[in-house]
Amino acid sequence: MQTAVEKLGVGMAAPLFTLPGAGGRAIDLAALRGRKVVLYFYPKDDTSGCTLEAQQFNGLKDEFSAVDTEIVGVSPDNPASKAKFAQKYGLDLALAADEEKGALQAYGVWVEKSMYGRKYMGVERTTFLIDREGRIARIWPKVKVPGHAAEVLEAARAL
Repeated sequence: MQTAVEKLGVGMAAPLFTLPGAGGRAIDLAALRGRKVVLYFYPKDDTSGCTLEAQQFNGLKDEFSAVDTEIVGVSPDNPASKAKFAQKYGLDLALAADEEKGALQAYGVWVEKSMYGRKYMGVERTTFLIDREGRIARIWPKVKVPGHAAEVLEAARAL
């Protein structure tokens, strides 16, 4: 299975999706055309790394908005999990539930992983910056969370 960098490249059209989000609202990537989009894929709601990443993006939400950039987080958790996660941490981000893993696969982030010698399928933490025309402007594969949201903000400002 191809990873995000192997599957999609800078300048390519971002695969479209419509996914359920927290609170029953649909998150439709096509509806965001005309704005820049930070699309970040993360493994699981309410785990330490994923919580820190969401909190960092959430903390910079006003700054992203100031440069006309929407933030969308996607994981395979269900919409109820998203709502609980958002409420618990006061997150004001679009969090999309990809239980069927269609978007995860389209973006090449549903990959085989290994922990303690055991292989399993999971999300490779990856962020895409999508331009106003719906094209991929930048990809951050295998994200390390500390400082990542600020780095993405700088890229969004420059786009």
